[in-house]
Amino acid sequence: MITAQLIQAFHSTRAYQEDHDRGFRLASGRISPYYIDCRIVLSHPRPRQLVAALAYERIKHLEVQAIGGLEIGAIPLATTISDFGYRALPQCEWSTFVVRKQSKDHGLGKLIEGDIPRGARALIVDDVMTTGGSLLKATHAARTAGLVVTHALVIVDRQEASGHDALRREGIELISLLTLADLRAGSSCKPIDR
Repeated sequence: MITAQLIQAFHSTRAYQEDHDRGFRLASGRISPYYIDCRIVLSHPRPRQLVAALAYERIKHLEVQAIGGLEIGAIPLATTISDFGYRALPQCEWSTFVVRKQSKDHGLGKLIEGDIPRGARALIVDDVMTTGGSLLKATHAARTAGLVVTHALVIVDRQEASGHDALRREGIELISLLTLADLRAGSSCKPIDR
């Protein structure tokens, strides 16, 4: 039920769109007929809570101590999941961290921002996975900082084999809340009341 509501939220907020004539340019430079913008969904409280509830159900069995990912998109995602987990189970104190796209050139020059001890088990999060590049960059930075990363979570998996292969080679198991196929199948959804 929560999954169906989240799919509906993508459609009603126009965070998912299709254009088979012109398409949309992806971060990779490729053109795709499918547009997915999780920032739109995460800007609304109800869909944000749906994301958090689904994520919590999928990761609560993992022995995770911290949740983080690349700036800027992973910040609200990691925080929302962490807060939901704490409300659901107060012993569930998942710290959050941000992986900068590049080290600061002042202060401590850190790439990882957050109070996360070396050796902590971390979950890397991102909004959408296509090639896996952002997840891999965040994973590499987290591992370099001494964190243990074995899982990654995305809101939407575009289901591209290259992304899955890249994660598998790095020993990362992917958890996705939705797939491109889910969004395509739900294109007849009616708008939700917000």
